[in-house]
Amino acid sequence: MAKEKDAQKLIANNKKAYHEYFIDETYEAGIALHGTEVKSMRMGKCSIKESFIRIENGEVFVYGMHVSPYEKGNIFNKDPLRVKKLLLHKAEINKLAGRVAEKGYTLVPLQVYFKNGKVKTQIGLARGKKLYDKRESIAKKDQRREMEREFKTRNL
Repeated sequence: MAKEKDAQKLIANNKKAYHEYFIDETYEAGIALHGTEVKSMRMGKCSIKESFIRIENGEVFVYGMHVSPYEKGNIFNKDPLRVKKLLLHKAEINKLAGRVAEKGYTLVPLQVYFKNGKVKTQIGLARGKKLYDKRESIAKKDQRREMEREFKTRNL
């Protein structure tokens, strides 16, 4: 019974980000957490729906990531909405800072997951969608769903 080394266990997914933004590039970053936060994440108690990322003084921070307090954590629990530091290489941070300085670009967390026992987050370099872009993507999704439904009924 050997465990797979590169196994990834998804904790949280940000579906709203794909609806609100065009994702140009993705990066993987570690998160600086405390012990009870990791235990809470192992139980799947994390939300990144309203979270966003800022670069301040050459460091990357995620705001609005909600990690529910661990039930057995008592005094060791931290604030659920505490600002968390993301761990990236200096070259990646400089590259992202340059891109974010351009008009229309922002950083959003896309996923939070376990990789080799460590909590990682997938960051997306994103451009905001206009209303007509959102309508277009909804129409494409509906069209794809309709095609799948027709295909399913034909093959039965």
